Amino acid sequence: METTSHKFALQVEGLHKGFNGKSVLTGVELCVPCGSVFTVLGPSGSGKSVFLKCLANIIQPDAGQIRFDGHQLTFGDRASQLEFRRRCSFLFQSNALFDSLTALENVALPLEKTTDLPNKVIRKRSMEALKQLEIDEYAGHYPSQLSGGMQKRLALARAIVTHPELVLFDEPTAGLDPLRRNAVFTMIAKYQRQFGFTALIVTHDVPEALVASDRVALLNQGRICFEGTPSEFSASEHPVVSDFRDSAAALQRELAIIRSSPD
Repeated sequence: METTSHKFALQVEGLHKGFNGKSVLTGVELCVPCGSVFTVLGPSGSGKSVFLKCLANIIQPDAGQIRFDGHQLTFGDRASQLEFRRRCSFLFQSNALFDSLTALENVALPLEKTTDLPNKVIRKRSMEALKQLEIDEYAGHYPSQLSGGMQKRLALARAIVTHPELVLFDEPTAGLDPLRRNAVFTMIAKYQRQFGFTALIVTHDVPEALVASDRVALLNQGRICFEGTPSEFSASEHPVVSDFRDSAAALQRELAIIRSSPD
């Protein structure tokens, strides 16, 4: 396996994780190129979120290695965790915004937690992040006063305010209709190109992911069974890949029929 630190943002080798005697991840191997949009696809229950939380140093793997920028991540090592969290952001499925804080205060929080910057500088950088995501006019609003799409942008503003090298996205389009799913993936791709961070996304939304990603992988039964470009994924005759594509397409058709049916 290639181990050149400047080539890969993340390298995962032999990752295992189980709960109560049940295996969830069974030897995941993956390399994520620097500066790419990399999506891990998989059906519900395939272990995608557990995998991402292992990468984010939230859950401790049972076995295996995770390297960030060539350096092994050590779970429980406070210095290692602080350095990783300074250089990496995590965008939760629920956005994880604090309802009692304004948009500006939500964005400022990571800078307050991970830096010693003066309050004036923190405020300036937070406003810049809001402006970059085109929501600076809502700086004084609370999350409950914002639309779902604006909340997604606010969560992304908070994720990029620390100028991260890596952003991890956990099901960023969960619960959204097709139009809003497209908008979220377009937003991720746009700002990834603008700021140059590496984006790792876990999702089950196939069409949107294929359009926005540089590379995709399929996680099935705790292992990566495919990795390649979106066009290679679309053309793959691997039985697990084709079954996943077919089931995802069937679900999309069913949802389209349901949404178009009169009440």
